[in-house]
Amino acid sequence: MVVRQHRCGGGALALCALAVAGVMTVGSGCSDPGGDGGDGAGRRAVALDDPAGTPVAVVRRAAEELAGAGSAETRTSMETAAGGTRVTIRGEGAYDFRRQLGRIKVVLPKDATGSHEHRPITELLAPGALYMKNRGAGVPAGKWVRIDTTTLEDGNLVTGGVTDPMASAELLRGADEVRYVGRTELAGVTVRHYRGVADIGRAARAASPSSRGALDAAAKGFSTDSVPFDAYLDDEGLLRKVRHRFTFATEGPAVAVVSTMLLYGFGAPVSVQLPPETDIYTGQVEQGRSGPEAP
Repeated sequence: MVVRQHRCGGGALALCALAVAGVMTVGSGCSDPGGDGGDGAGRRAVALDDPAGTPVAVVRRAAEELAGAGSAETRTSMETAAGGTRVTIRGEGAYDFRRQLGRIKVVLPKDATGSHEHRPITELLAPGALYMKNRGAGVPAGKWVRIDTTTLEDGNLVTGGVTDPMASAELLRGADEVRYVGRTELAGVTVRHYRGVADIGRAARAASPSSRGALDAAAKGFSTDSVPFDAYLDDEGLLRKVRHRFTFATEGPAVAVVSTMLLYGFGAPVSVQLPPETDIYTGQVEQGRSGPEAP
């Protein structure tokens, strides 16, 4: 299976900055975010023996099904491994798939010495933009940093320490080589497990207009187009969990990144108010202990 390769460049990726700067903690391995299942009541069932329900078809329409559900709560984890050291960044929040707006609180690990706690970073996700509060040293208290995700080499697939929930689902539009693994249980909900490889270029071409710009940037910025994934969908076709695997080539050891998203509480209200221009900091963001290197 081909693993997606990408090069870190000039502090453009927060995950690369974390790996290089040593803001890491040794872990025992990969872990999944937790959460309850939600019910997804009223959604239509997807049958495996339905011609429209083949593994590739089911996985590729995950984003459409989420838009139909409206919104969900989410827990995320982004795990990196380089040189035998692991670090896990966790997030928790909610996302509106119709408006493609979300709010997630991201928790960074302690320094490698375990002596320093990082303040949680509040992230607001919007089409083409990522807003971050408590982003790093030098940013005045209460101010936000705004990043144009269409200019990022990775399209914000890993930059914020959280893969945008809509981008996670939109990547599956490029799914290929999909096989049905079997049924299992996830947080009390019976789900179908699918495994395959997503082509990010194909996903960008098939993505919704609001997501296309960021995915186009990722398609141009990565050196290959293959992203291995595991997706778990319930009997109504709703994506409950997805895990994407990335590998980044750096000047030092290669960095393996596993991005996992768990969805539950479908239909939960999501309130996201983007900050006004007066609250957005436009100065230089210093590299410091309060956050990863600025893009």
